[in-house]
Amino acid sequence: MMYLTIAVLCSVAVSVLLKILRQRDIDIRQTIVAGYPVAFLLTWFLLKPDVSGMSDLGGAWAIIIGLGVLLPAVFIILGRAIEAVGMVATDAAQRLSLIIPIVAAFLLFGEVLTGIRVFGLLLGFLALGALIYRPQRGEISKQAKHTPLWLFGVWAGYGVIDILFKQVAKQGAAFPLTLFVSFGLAGLLLLIYLLIMRVRWQGNALAAGILLGVLNMGNIYAYIRAHQVLSESPSIVFTGMNVGVIAVATLIGVGVFKESLNRINILGLLLAICCVAVLFLA
Repeated sequence: MMYLTIAVLCSVAVSVLLKILRQRDIDIRQTIVAGYPVAFLLTWFLLKPDVSGMSDLGGAWAIIIGLGVLLPAVFIILGRAIEAVGMVATDAAQRLSLIIPIVAAFLLFGEVLTGIRVFGLLLGFLALGALIYRPQRGEISKQAKHTPLWLFGVWAGYGVIDILFKQVAKQGAAFPLTLFVSFGLAGLLLLIYLLIMRVRWQGNALAAGILLGVLNMGNIYAYIRAHQVLSESPSIVFTGMNVGVIAVATLIGVGVFKESLNRINILGLLLAICCVAVLFLA
């Protein structure tokens, strides 16, 4: 359970860090680009990818390139969503992204969609709608208009990334090597983009990237170890991770950052937890 707890805390800590950076007007793109070399090196030392297998990646390269683009992009969207609606709704939307691979498995890969899974998917979509809901009071600000888009971006982005990782695994590419190459490519592409944009580099943004890289890799490594240690109880890891992140993010978001939740949002959180439970039991 120690690894599962670390995974949950690291995941929520990423959202906390991004929220603080946005509050201080720090360019999170620079933080993200500085975090990838850290995650890259930690992947090498902790997961020990077999680089001799690079030549065996074959058709997986197209998927890896997709990951290289999506990983930093989704991080940026995550920061914007946290700024717009807070970490509670954003982390819940991220956890609900699990319904995308399930839908893809049915539509694209020929898996059978059972009645229980249909019910779980319905709960998931209802949860998303409830999390997005914001009562209209007077004129709607430009930021408020974009709120559903940011949450949708988090939900869709993490869902597509999950599908890509699953497809790489099916092609026989080892997960540590895939992660290693994807981190390196993501950092390189984002760095090239920032150089082209001629950003004004911020020392505090780059320093925060070290912490972001550690937290990001800590989350991944602890989650992998939790599955290894609790290999006979995957339900505990899966449910504990998703429900744990939603619960801890809610406590910190409301208790520390004083994020406000209306009754519909609270209903959305409860529906999200039910969705996670139902989809796993299915």
